[in-house]
Amino acid sequence: MKLYIVSLAAGLLVGIIYALLQVRSPAPPAIALIGLLGILVGEQIVPIAKRMMTGQPVTTAWLRHDCMARITGVPTAPDALVAKAAEGAGKDVL
Repeated sequence: MKLYIVSLAAGLLVGIIYALLQVRSPAPPAIALIGLLGILVGEQIVPIAKRMMTGQPVTTAWLRHDCMARITGVPTAPDALVAKAAEGAGKDVL
């Protein structure tokens, strides 16, 4: 139930922002897609901030493995599978 209330609250907030920006709702496709991209990228700010606050490094490998998969929707292979594939092919996978 909590998830539905949070979703409704987020929708209300977006509706208020749309009204302030004088964008009709539903937004034109390009504006809506850019907004969705902003949501996906914005979701990754929290894990990055948590990592930085605990003193863990934010490396490009970590960003590619953990963040890009969530943004693009393309699952990444576990590290062991990537290493095994590279070993079997005799060359770097990435």
